[in-house]
Amino acid sequence: MIGKKIRVFIVDDSAIVREILTERLARHPSIEIAGSAMDPYIARDKLEDLDVDVITLDIEMPRMDGLTFLRQIMKHYPKPVIIVSSLAKEASPGAMKALELGAVDIVPKPGGPFSVEDVIDILTDRIIAASKVNTGKILEATRRLEAKERRPAVNYLASMKTTNQLIAIGTSTGGTIALETLMKDWEPDFPPTLAVIHMPERFTASFAARLDELCRAHVTEARDGERILPGTVYLAPGNFHMLLKTQGTERTLRVVTGPKVCNQRPAVDPLFKSVAEQAGRNCTGILLTGMGRDGAQGLLEIHKAGGHTIAQDEESSIVWGMPKEAIDLGAADIILPLDRIVDHIRTHH
Repeated sequence: MIGKKIRVFIVDDSAIVREILTERLARHPSIEIAGSAMDPYIARDKLEDLDVDVITLDIEMPRMDGLTFLRQIMKHYPKPVIIVSSLAKEASPGAMKALELGAVDIVPKPGGPFSVEDVIDILTDRIIAASKVNTGKILEATRRLEAKERRPAVNYLASMKTTNQLIAIGTSTGGTIALETLMKDWEPDFPPTLAVIHMPERFTASFAARLDELCRAHVTEARDGERILPGTVYLAPGNFHMLLKTQGTERTLRVVTGPKVCNQRPAVDPLFKSVAEQAGRNCTGILLTGMGRDGAQGLLEIHKAGGHTIAQDEESSIVWGMPKEAIDLGAADIILPLDRIVDHIRTHH
């Protein structure tokens, strides 16, 4: 006689993955699918009313990433959680952080070297094992970790390499020529690109339109709250700072007023610092020709966060001020002439 079935709840933003896991796992006589959700917010509402034994959880999701939700599960709804993600490779930062936060196991998503059959076989075995886990012991371990963490991470995805890449560019004196030179070769399949040039109000819209004519990608003046998309370059509007905001895998722009930075608005440093915090290892920061030091500290923060950093070289710069300041700080991973930057991005991404 078969005993009580293991009730599994699936959290994944891919409808195809939810369908495959639901259909295939339900074939096992010991497993019953209690429900599924496309993101953590929907999952949270459903889990309040469901009796669940094991949760499977993706990492890269819109609105809230899986690691942030895992932390919430362990705090408010402690259950055995198995991470099912393309980021969850053995010894990867994502896998290590998931285990630290209380996940009982890590299983790769179907795809690449892992067929659906392989994943289902592995996942079925892990679900059965997870259903026997003592949740109280997991809670003890995660609470000890929480007590040691002086400041919990605000964005777990920023600390690991994901498929969600981004480019940030800053420039000043000589920047119109520099950006036109880059944009004429900018590829439509490049990641979303955020650009700041020290330029007065009312000039940036016409400059964005000029770049859009030159570029195979789309160039536009940034709008507050706008969701950023691949193949698009967003130019900070004159007299406003531009910042990056992330919720899970969704990325939007904040176009804000505020004090001038390095006597500039828009300034490069606020953009670069927000990108370092919100995108981390998934960003390429580029500091081009310009007078002064705006962007140097921000590029250093991108570098420290694990992003890739580029400074324009002296010979090709009209004014070698901002890039030199960044180089002197040790912020640049590589120093390149202007005409080699696009080729470098092609190979780096």
